[in-house]
Amino acid sequence: MYAPFFGLEHPPFSIAPDPRYLFMSERHREALAHLLYGLDAGGGFVLLTGEIGTGKTTVCRCFLEQIPPQCNVAYIFNPKLTVPELLRSICDEFGVAHRPAIPGAETVKDCLDPLNDFLLQQHAAGRNNVLIIDEAQNLAPDVLEQLRLLTNLETSERKLLQIILIGQPELRAMVAAPELEQLAQRVIARYHLDALSADETRQYIAHRLAVAGLQGPLPFQQRALARVHALTGGVPRRINLLCDRALLGAYGAGVREVTDAMVRRAAREVFDAPATARPGAAGR
Repeated sequence: MYAPFFGLEHPPFSIAPDPRYLFMSERHREALAHLLYGLDAGGGFVLLTGEIGTGKTTVCRCFLEQIPPQCNVAYIFNPKLTVPELLRSICDEFGVAHRPAIPGAETVKDCLDPLNDFLLQQHAAGRNNVLIIDEAQNLAPDVLEQLRLLTNLETSERKLLQIILIGQPELRAMVAAPELEQLAQRVIARYHLDALSADETRQYIAHRLAVAGLQGPLPFQQRALARVHALTGGVPRRINLLCDRALLGAYGAGVREVTDAMVRRAAREVFDAPATARPGAAGR
C-alpha cells in the first residue's frame, strides 16, 4: 500500500522469507562459519541457538546453499516425533528404503540397519552425510538420546553422520542437563545467535529499503531508528513488523519521514504493549 508513496518497488519489511532481502551481520557470518566448520569436523553435534526471530533460518538457508555437492543432507523441521518416527523420517529424507521385518510392526532396528548400511556405502563413495534438525528444543529426551546413539555409527577414520541442531535458547539448557552429559561431550561446535546491535539495526533497515528500490535517504529520522532498536531489541522479525507499521503510519499521515512518535505509536499497535523503551536502552 505505502510502497509507491516512498518510491519503493516492493514491500520492504515482509516477514516472509525472501532471498533478495538476505542480510548477514557479523554474528550471522560467525554462526554460518560454525556450521560450515562442522562439515569437516569428523562427526558429532553442532548447536546453533538463538531467540525467536534472530535469523537462525536465514543462517541455515545460507548454509544449505554452501554445502558441497559431495554431502547428502537430511532436513527435519518438525521434531515433535517419537524415536521410531524420527528414524523413519531420517531414512525418508536420505532416500533410504526401510520396511518392517514383521508386517505392520516396524521396529527401530528395521530403520537403523538400512540407515547404517547407507551411511557406510556413502562413506565408501567419498560422500558425507549431514542431518539438520530445526526447532530442536522440541526434541524429547529419549529422541535426543537416540540421536546421540546415531553418532556411534563410525569407521576407524571418522563418524558417519554429522548432526546439526538448531533451536531456541532452551536447547542449550536441555543439552546441559546431567542426563545428556554424553551428548554434550559430542558437541564439537556451538554458537548462540544474538540480536542486532543499534548500528546493525540501522544497516538492516537500510539494506531492506535499498533492495525494495529506495533511491534517496532513509525515510526514518535518526531518533526513530534508535527507537526501533530500543523497542525491538534488535530482533529482525520484530524490526520488520515495527518498521512496516511505522511506514504505513507515515503514509497515512501523508509524510515521507517516520518520526520517533510514529514508531512509538506503531509499537503500541503491533506489540500491544506500552512503547516506553528509551532509544539505546536495549542490550545486545
